[in-house]
Amino acid sequence: MTRLADYFVVVGYDHDKERSGSGSGKIIHRFPEKDWDDVPFHQGLELFCQPGGWDLSSQRTQPSFFVSVLTDIEADRHYCACLTFHETVSMTPKKPDDVETEEEGGLVHHTLMFAPKSIALISRLDYFETFRNCLGIIYTVYIESMNVQLESIIGNLLGSVHIPPPGGPQVRFSVGAGDRQSLQPPLNGAIPVSRNTVAMLFQQLGIHNVLCLFCAALTDNKILFHSSSYSRLTDASTALLAILFPLKYSYVYIPVLPNALMEVLSTPTPFIMGVHSSNKSEIQELLDVVVADLDSGYLSIPEHLNLPMLPDHIYNRAHQELTLVLSPDLQNADCAFPPPTPSPSLQPMLDKEIRAIFMRLFAELFMGYRSCLTIIRIHPEPVITFHKGLFLFERGLSGDDFLQKVLGGMSFQTFVQERGPPFRICDMFDEISANIQETLLQEGRKAERIIKNVQDIARHLFINENPNPQPYSQKIPKPCDGAFTRIHIPTFPRIDCVRVQEVIDDGVKKASMKAQLQTIRQPKSQFVPYGPPAGNITAQRNIINNNARRLEVLRTCVNSIFENKILDARKTFPAVLRSLKSRVVRNALTRELSTHAHQNRAMLESQQFDLIVRLMNCALQEDACSEEHAVATALLPLTASFCRKLCTGVIQFAYTCVQDHPVWASMQFWQATFYSDVEKNIRALYLPPDELKADKPDLNEAFTASPDVVRRTQGLLYDKSALEIAAEQIRIWPAQSEEERNEMISNEESTVFSQAIHYANRMVYMRVPLDISKGIKNVFSHEGESGSSNISQSIGGSDSLDGESGFEEGDSSDPAGSVIRFISKFVDKVCSEGGVTAEHQKSLHQMIPGVVAMHIETLEAVNKESKRLPPIKKPKILKPALLPGEELVLAGLRGYLLPDGREEGTGGNLGGPQLLPAEGAVFLTTYRVVFKGTPCDIQACEQVVIRSFPITALTKEKKVSISNTPHIEQYLSEAVQLRACTFQLMRIAFDEEVNQEKIEHFRKTVNRYRYPPSVFSMFAFNGVTTTNTMLQTHKQKDKTATLRKFASRTFLRGSSRKPGLKNKQMSRKGQKYVLPGEPLAVPRRATLPKPPLQDLTDSRPNSLYEEDDIILWNDINIVYATVDESEIEIQTSTLKASDTLSADKLMDRPYVQDYQRLGLGSPGSTRQKSTEPFRISEVNLHYNVCRSYPALVVVPSTVADESIRKSLGKCHRQSRFPAITWRHPRTKALLLRCSGFHGKGVMGMMKSQVVQNTSTGTSTETTRSIEQEKYFQSIVANTPVGSHHNTDSLVSLNSVLTPTSEATGSPPQGSESPRKVGGGSSAIYRAMTGIRGSGGKGMNSFRGLTKWGSLRTTPSSGPPSTLNTDVGARLAHKTGGQQPEGGQDAKDGAVMPTSAHKAALYVFGEKSQMKAIKTENFPKCDFIPCDFNEVRHVKASFKKLMRACVSSAPLTDPEVSFHKLVEDTEWLLQIQNIMQLAGAAVDLMDIQGSSVMISMEDGSDFTSQVVALTQVLLDPYYRTIDGFRVLVEKEWLAFGHKFTHRCNHTAAHQGSGFAPIFLQFLDAVHQVVNQFPLSFEFNQYFLKFIAYHYCSARFRNFFFDSECERFEYGTLFEDSRTKSGKIGERGDGTSKGIQIKSLWDYIDSIHLKTPLFYNFLYAPSIRDCVLRPYSDIANLRIWDYYINEDLRTGSTYDREVVTKATEPNEENEEGPLLPTDRRIINGCYDNIQEAQLDMFRWLLEEMSHLETDLCHFPMKWKFVWEKLESPMELQSTRTTAASEMVKQHGTSLHKKTTIEILTKGKEGSKSQTQPHHFETHSYVTPTYCDYCQHLLWGLVKQGYKGMKCSECGYNCHDKCQNLVPKQCGKVKISRESSFRQSQTSMEDVIRVTPQSTPMISGGQTTPTYYDHSWQSAQVSETRTHEGYLWKRGALLKGWKQRWFVLDSTKHQLRYYESKEDTHCKGFIDLSEIESLQLSAVALPGAPKKAEEKAFFDLKTIRRVYNFLADSKDHADEWINKIQECL
Repeated sequence: MTRLADYFVVVGYDHDKERSGSGSGKIIHRFPEKDWDDVPFHQGLELFCQPGGWDLSSQRTQPSFFVSVLTDIEADRHYCACLTFHETVSMTPKKPDDVETEEEGGLVHHTLMFAPKSIALISRLDYFETFRNCLGIIYTVYIESMNVQLESIIGNLLGSVHIPPPGGPQVRFSVGAGDRQSLQPPLNGAIPVSRNTVAMLFQQLGIHNVLCLFCAALTDNKILFHSSSYSRLTDASTALLAILFPLKYSYVYIPVLPNALMEVLSTPTPFIMGVHSSNKSEIQELLDVVVADLDSGYLSIPEHLNLPMLPDHIYNRAHQELTLVLSPDLQNADCAFPPPTPSPSLQPMLDKEIRAIFMRLFAELFMGYRSCLTIIRIHPEPVITFHKGLFLFERGLSGDDFLQKVLGGMSFQTFVQERGPPFRICDMFDEISANIQETLLQEGRKAERIIKNVQDIARHLFINENPNPQPYSQKIPKPCDGAFTRIHIPTFPRIDCVRVQEVIDDGVKKASMKAQLQTIRQPKSQFVPYGPPAGNITAQRNIINNNARRLEVLRTCVNSIFENKILDARKTFPAVLRSLKSRVVRNALTRELSTHAHQNRAMLESQQFDLIVRLMNCALQEDACSEEHAVATALLPLTASFCRKLCTGVIQFAYTCVQDHPVWASMQFWQATFYSDVEKNIRALYLPPDELKADKPDLNEAFTASPDVVRRTQGLLYDKSALEIAAEQIRIWPAQSEEERNEMISNEESTVFSQAIHYANRMVYMRVPLDISKGIKNVFSHEGESGSSNISQSIGGSDSLDGESGFEEGDSSDPAGSVIRFISKFVDKVCSEGGVTAEHQKSLHQMIPGVVAMHIETLEAVNKESKRLPPIKKPKILKPALLPGEELVLAGLRGYLLPDGREEGTGGNLGGPQLLPAEGAVFLTTYRVVFKGTPCDIQACEQVVIRSFPITALTKEKKVSISNTPHIEQYLSEAVQLRACTFQLMRIAFDEEVNQEKIEHFRKTVNRYRYPPSVFSMFAFNGVTTTNTMLQTHKQKDKTATLRKFASRTFLRGSSRKPGLKNKQMSRKGQKYVLPGEPLAVPRRATLPKPPLQDLTDSRPNSLYEEDDIILWNDINIVYATVDESEIEIQTSTLKASDTLSADKLMDRPYVQDYQRLGLGSPGSTRQKSTEPFRISEVNLHYNVCRSYPALVVVPSTVADESIRKSLGKCHRQSRFPAITWRHPRTKALLLRCSGFHGKGVMGMMKSQVVQNTSTGTSTETTRSIEQEKYFQSIVANTPVGSHHNTDSLVSLNSVLTPTSEATGSPPQGSESPRKVGGGSSAIYRAMTGIRGSGGKGMNSFRGLTKWGSLRTTPSSGPPSTLNTDVGARLAHKTGGQQPEGGQDAKDGAVMPTSAHKAALYVFGEKSQMKAIKTENFPKCDFIPCDFNEVRHVKASFKKLMRACVSSAPLTDPEVSFHKLVEDTEWLLQIQNIMQLAGAAVDLMDIQGSSVMISMEDGSDFTSQVVALTQVLLDPYYRTIDGFRVLVEKEWLAFGHKFTHRCNHTAAHQGSGFAPIFLQFLDAVHQVVNQFPLSFEFNQYFLKFIAYHYCSARFRNFFFDSECERFEYGTLFEDSRTKSGKIGERGDGTSKGIQIKSLWDYIDSIHLKTPLFYNFLYAPSIRDCVLRPYSDIANLRIWDYYINEDLRTGSTYDREVVTKATEPNEENEEGPLLPTDRRIINGCYDNIQEAQLDMFRWLLEEMSHLETDLCHFPMKWKFVWEKLESPMELQSTRTTAASEMVKQHGTSLHKKTTIEILTKGKEGSKSQTQPHHFETHSYVTPTYCDYCQHLLWGLVKQGYKGMKCSECGYNCHDKCQNLVPKQCGKVKISRESSFRQSQTSMEDVIRVTPQSTPMISGGQTTPTYYDHSWQSAQVSETRTHEGYLWKRGALLKGWKQRWFVLDSTKHQLRYYESKEDTHCKGFIDLSEIESLQLSAVALPGAPKKAEEKAFFDLKTIRRVYNFLADSKDHADEWINKIQECL
């Protein structure tokens, strides 16, 4: 019997502690005054009686009732039922101390206030309704002044009312106030009583939100309820605990949290709490709490909180069942004739139905949990553990995060402790859990059966709470209505404490006598039903049957090993290793090995031992990812059984060879295995021996997949399970005598102790390494972790065993101590749980150090003898062929080349032999990293596998973990992965003979050779002798060169020139080197005049460009690092420079000769003719204008050198002024390149300030501007289109939409017909093309650009404005005063800029710089902003491309394919960008005749790409081998591409990252070659050859960052062709073969002998054409250079190596390859192009062999090829309609791209991005998809329906609709034309006439119009209101101005970065707005000059947004607009 209430308390307002309006409560009475012995009184009770605070009220308040929950120190819950009412208090106002008192006799006014008072009951029982009744009776007696003593009521309540335990009878009682009450205890106290709280919780929050709360509570997350009702908070918390049954919540539980304890919410532990809604603002700052609003039904889950949810199938089932219960009419809502809907259950029964669903959910979630229980003690109390890993594996939920956290929580541990014993009192859940599997199968997801079963459980739950069906009429006195509103209410009377205590004592005395007479029947214990197993035995046996063949092979192999038939075993050994990936086979292996071990066959021969150990290692490796540790558990005893004899008295056991696996370092594994063995011994302790069966089951029957093999085969081996035996022992325990009990306890304790000793020894065996000097590999404990084979992923960074352990195990210097600490921790854990006595534990701890020491001593002899074993015969190390001058740095380190993500060489889907893994050795030379070996697969071991790459191509080196690999008979845990920018990957696992020191030495040496201190240490400079000082000069400049240093070079430099300051004289020893004004001179003992360029510009990696760090080279005051001139020397036999640098010595440079070929003048001002418009200037002859430019540059003749030197160079970054590189032979248009213009960055502003401080600052800026304008005018004047400017439209490009040439005659589309395009398109694909409209984008016009229609100028009433070209007139402010066109439109408010005409010079530049240029100062020039590939983007894209093309692991995700990965790299998009911009330059120069200037970044990266590709497309000379060399020499080497910096040649550039700028250019050329195979003399191999060697560092061409550096280091004029014929010698004068220094010489030597680089399809007859390739992604191909490899020779780009690798095969060939000869060629091994010759090469070789046989001197192949007669050329007039339309279609698309670049650049960021409005359209004319360029209409697709935009006319396939960019330009254009019309002359199809009338053949006119106003681009949006607002960011973020758009249609308030931005940064859903009002005060951090009343706040359910408008009126307008939309 238990008291109904333990304490009664009266708590009132404490007037003594009142301070500043906030009061507190105090306990007035408490009964009994003395604490009960079993229940202490709770302190701080007054806080919970008034959670909102003790405040006085000015109004009468109705009495309130709620229940709080208090938790004592023992985690027992006590319920505080509180009834609160108010009493009248007379308050006298107090005066301040400084106010004088009034006269005596004055009136004193009193104020009536109402003070709260609470009466409370504290109880351990949760009978809330009874508490309400009892407190209500006390209040009624008080308020109604009833003739009843309160002392009697309180005394009876505390002393007389006792409640029987659960299962007891109904109690009827009275407290003495004329009341009658009854109380019914539940039948089972373990099942919580919920009343109707669960149903109410679902009504408040909904199904999904409650399920989220349920998951949050199970996964130990913090949960907070808030409501305006305290009772609702308690009910919700009670309901949440009710649905958690059978788990018990073990964390903080405070349903009603007082305001004074709000800081408790910051506790790091999980909790369930409730707060009043008045504190809502305070809980918004909680970042890790799940908040549930009970009043609004909203659940808030923090964004960063990853809330695990139920497994999908369980969640879906629970959601379905809850829907059936809560919404029974939902399933028939859509029925036409719905059946009668059952009425929903009443709320009390509905509550139980919901709880029944959650009980079923837990039963399904924990189904089979009893099969994973392990019992380790039975007496005196059962001790049971749970095998978590086994349960998760058997259920197939190993990766489920939700179940992982649930099983690891405290609640589940309590669950196991309470429900684990097999003999105990059972409840409903035990029955449901035992039958849940059968129940679910019978239901079959049928609603009727589900409802029936749920209602059955609900009925039992209802009966449990209401066991007595007979109603009892209670009588509860209540106060009159409105009693609390009476004017005169007496105060609560004082209670006589003595009287109350007397009544309590009397009641307690009577209750004790009554309890002795009354006996209550206690529930009996019973056997707990076992329930279904965690896994399905039938399914596992089916798996075994499916693996029957594998099991048979395994058995045969193991038997062969033990029968010493090693050769037979090795035949099937690889197959067995592969089969061990199956879990069934692994367990079968353990059973088979155990069988042989029991047959006394454990002593093995050496080869037998090696194979058995290999099988064990492989099985452990494959099983490492399993948490159940099945294989490790089974192999643990076998490791100490199998052994081999090393010598007399020395035996090596298998455990010394399997120690490296991380499972042995897992404390979880050791504990689970220990408990499993203890359970077996405990079971054997109580099982009679005669019950054991003698026979064993069949092997296949025992092949199970988990360590519970004994448990699963109980029916085969034994009669009873361990739990059954334990249940029987627990049942008979009370009947045992004391002696028998003590004996059982002693036996069990001894069993656990003996197993602890046994496992301590086992742990010593497995943890102490064979070689103690190497330390322990696996020192981390895998607590809660799976035994992963990836050691790096296991608790990385942890130095201790676990977070709570005091034992440090991370000290590798003391392996013995680490082992002792590890074992001691294990012993403490298992012995304390197993009840081992303290004496035994102490003895065990004392034993461990001795065992460890003895084992270490034993292993010393084993280790010593094992090293004497004859090594296993391994393949011979094959040495690689070396190049001339190449030397070995590291001899071969034996290892294995492992397969990577490529399928080549693995024998997979591509077929062929399995070449990888290969066994061999890795070599490091001065040039390459080479692996050479043979395949491990015996079927392919006769072939040689070679993989190599240049050492300078290495981009990343790291250690990786590896899994088991077939064919490798060693346990390999780690490998070294080397990735190269030549798209090669090596994953090398070193052999066991290679120790860790050698591996680390290899890694360090590789990195040292990869990043040498100087380029002269690289292979290309083999033979160069350098001094130490020279190496010091070629290094990275100090990385601490900060803003302060720059200021010292600028401000201090300027200040030193002021009067009164003198420059310090520099001593000779510490002389600062500057750029001299005299010609550079380098004597034979070369003395560098200054440090190299790295020290000044390029060496530091920069974020974007290097525009801010500008050095004015002609300034004599630039300070450099102090270097002694006498120390800088170069002593070399090869690096020689001329004494002086002159123009005559530069005449032989390829780029100078190319200038002369192009007719761009001669060097020197005196040599030029008076009529020549250009000259080769020597202004940069000594590199004092621009160090990164060539010595000779082409400039207009009218531009003086002094102008360039003083002014022009300073207008561009790094002084890279505009230089002419190419001239069109027909249109005379020029191609120029330069760096970007100077911008006003931080450095630019500082420079401008320095200039302004000088007296001539303004005049200097003006002079520079004038010289720049003069230079531009010179270019315009020398451009024919500039001198004969016409009025054609800017975008016409001489009728750009006209696909044919004008009368002036541009050459026809230069391509073979039909062109080769990607995708294998047929001729009909190109022949059926129609000229589509440009699809112009809707963009806002640029100032100076007219609103254009139909791609032509709009007719106007007046002539165009005259452009003033006089610079002097501009300076005198004499600008043209003509009115711009479009005045009428301007009046209407539309933007009508002036008409823009065709320009003579187009400047493509960066957007950030083009905006600042004053275009009116540059007449006839147009500045086009455009996007370009920044270096950082190229680097990131290249990294992704390497990972996609050469992945380190095979792709397993079916949704992530190779092409998807390539698409994500955006590499092809960058190639497309280069080709499009180059194509635009081609059209402008070739069609329009305008000059083009590329002015990007610093002018050496993207600029070089575009300029070089433009010349390839325009000039056929550059498509030859010699011409391409000239192009590279000119645009990349002479104009200063930073090869050393971009390729990271030295350690100084290591951090910048590899930037494949030059590789991108080669890829773009490859795309052009692919589309125009007849237009190039060289083939694809030529481009691959250059791509490989530009980063290989074999040749000296691609070193240094400028021509200036090459001159300084003596490589500029070096000639590799010596008179003796020997090319290059060693520095010591000894010849070492031939080492060619120049790539071009190497290519020439190869090209002279063989047509390796020649394109036999080359047709010089059509070489005079301009190429216009397709640049859309559909026509770009992935370069096979990225994905192909040659395992036969390693690299095909070092021809000497290829020759040596193929010599053995060629020696056997007596003659040329005959047609009847046969040779096996594998695509995964051989180079198909090398092995399978084309017909041309085969015929040439055949002729050479025939001439040799005839004793004739063989002629060179080139001579033979040129003697061949070319076929007659077809007449140009014989062109078919198909070929003509191919040209027309290609030209039109190319021009369309050019127009888009021009218009997009002019519009810039003002363009708007709008979605298309697609509609289904039937095409009857030839139309192409605007996205993929494939046909929409054809002969077989007539009437095909595609998608067409109703706004702009964009056409696409249905499948392409989702991929189309959302750039609808609102262009209305009609494209319907017949197929016959499309075949007419293109001059008649679309021609822009001078009258600007579009002419269509047949005289038909189709009007076209364009609407490019900014407003028209917003048609698809409803913009109710828009404008700029300042918005305050989230936490710790400032104010930012954003463009806001109020959309009443989408009900959103969107905000953009700016008005012109097309993509919104975010939006606010108007439906979530709660309030909108002006702010009371100005918020901190707001912009200055902000109006105080212009702030307003917008509050949503998520957060509060703060805004600032321009003014208060503007803020009011926004508020009104938003409120109108709400």
